[in-house]
Amino acid sequence: MTAGLGHNGGPSLEGGTAWRAHCWRAAREALLPKLPIEVVRLRVKRAKEIGLDYRTYAGFRASTGHDLVAFLFSTNALRLVKDQDRMRAEEAAKLAGLSGIGQLVAVQPPLDPARVADTMASQSIPVIAANAAPGLAMGWRDTRDRLLAFAAAARTPADRILVIGDTTLEAEWAATARMAGYLPTARFFAPDVRAR
Repeated sequence: MTAGLGHNGGPSLEGGTAWRAHCWRAAREALLPKLPIEVVRLRVKRAKEIGLDYRTYAGFRASTGHDLVAFLFSTNALRLVKDQDRMRAEEAAKLAGLSGIGQLVAVQPPLDPARVADTMASQSIPVIAANAAPGLAMGWRDTRDRLLAFAAAARTPADRILVIGDTTLEAEWAATARMAGYLPTARFFAPDVRAR
């Protein structure tokens, strides 16, 4: 029997399913890499250094085949809006404590990129670049070029930069510039439940 559109290629539900299900599971497991424990430990440590849980980090690493080199935050993600000169203390502390990862900021109007960079510096957050974010009226090519300018500032390929944002528009940036992916702000700044 041929699988139809949308079928995931798993075992059929016809007679003899136990054997087919066993074969399916064995084939799936054979596809997954078996990493030495030392490599897993290094990756767990790396995930902690850059402020991600291991599952999230491993997912992005597996999808790109590369380590993450930088985060691209939107000012929405950082909760920086007009007339607010500082990030929330706990979120600023998380960013200041990251190591081995570059931080980039896409600044939405009416905020000034230089002022945002100063704000971040005043809270001990190192920023590689704070530049204007792609505008709503920009075409696809201009949006991509604006985003690739962040990759140039970080001196890294775009697929090693993770976009962290707060809106659907920011989620589209990752696909537009072929970046590592998109992570919602709430998930990035969520408290570590293991710490409790």
